[in-house]
Amino acid sequence: MTESRQGPLWLLRILSAIVLAVTGGIHLFLIFDGVGGLLGTLFVLNGIAGIVLAVGMLVLRGTWLRVATILSLLFLIASLAALLLALTVGLFGITEVWSFTLVPETVVIEAIGIVVLAVTSGVAMRRGERVSFGGDGR
Repeated sequence: MTESRQGPLWLLRILSAIVLAVTGGIHLFLIFDGVGGLLGTLFVLNGIAGIVLAVGMLVLRGTWLRVATILSLLFLIASLAALLLALTVGLFGITEVWSFTLVPETVVIEAIGIVVLAVTSGVAMRRGERVSFGGDGR
C-alpha cells in the first residue's frame, strides 16, 4: 500500500486515538478530583477503556483495526449517552448537572469524537484489508 493511500487513514487513526485518550483521561482525572462510589468505579472502567482503545487505534491493523474502530465508536456513543441520561433523567440513580467539573467539555469532546470515529470506521471498513500481523502488510 502506498504512503499516499495510508496517509488519510493514519491521520484519522491518530485523531481517533487522541479523542479516545482525552475521553479516558477526563474520566481518570475526575477520580483524582474526588469522584467516588459507583460513579467513581464506572469512571475508572471508562478511563481504562478509553486508553486501551486509543492504543488499539495506533497499533492494530487489518481486521483488528476495523473491530477497534467500531468498538471505539460504540464506546464514545455509550459514554455520551450515559452522560446525557445522567444530565436528564438520571442513570443508575446518578444525576448530573451541567456545572459539574468538565461536563460541558466532555459533551463537546465526545460529540466530536463520535464524528471522527464514524469517519475513521467508514474509511477502515472501505479499505477492507486482510488481517496482518506485521511484515509487508498482507
